[in-house]
Amino acid sequence: MTDRHVPAADSASADRSAELPYVSVEFAAFCELHEPRYRSYARVWFQEPGAAHRVVRLALHAIAAVWPTVLESPNPAAEAWQILRDTVTEQHNGTAGAAGTGGLRPDVEGDEDLAILHYVVGLATPEIADVMGGDTASITSQLRQTHRRRATDW
Repeated sequence: MTDRHVPAADSASADRSAELPYVSVEFAAFCELHEPRYRSYARVWFQEPGAAHRVVRLALHAIAAVWPTVLESPNPAAEAWQILRDTVTEQHNGTAGAAGTGGLRPDVEGDEDLAILHYVVGLATPEIADVMGGDTASITSQLRQTHRRRATDW
């Protein structure tokens, strides 16, 4: 699996543990895997890297607060993704009219999230499955359907 995102030049990736609560080794591993992709996604909505970083940190703190529940869920990655999406939407709505959103709405449907992760962020379908908690075949199918529906809009 490749990781195609490029971390922001000003990202605080060197000292991640100082900002996030230590919940468990599993949570630390989860953050190492998902935080860069979450940040790449958040940069679609908050093009200022510092804002995207802060929003992702808020989401990770929210995930940490319910980590045992997330782990006990049938699909922890999907639970965490929903918390991220809720945080992005809440923060974006709180900064309505923020520059750099390109006219896009953060309250997009799941298929549009797939398209953003694939076409804008540059993740392959297996990576999207990891991030969103889906299976690769289903995501591939949804991306095809989204592409067909949206092709006339582009």
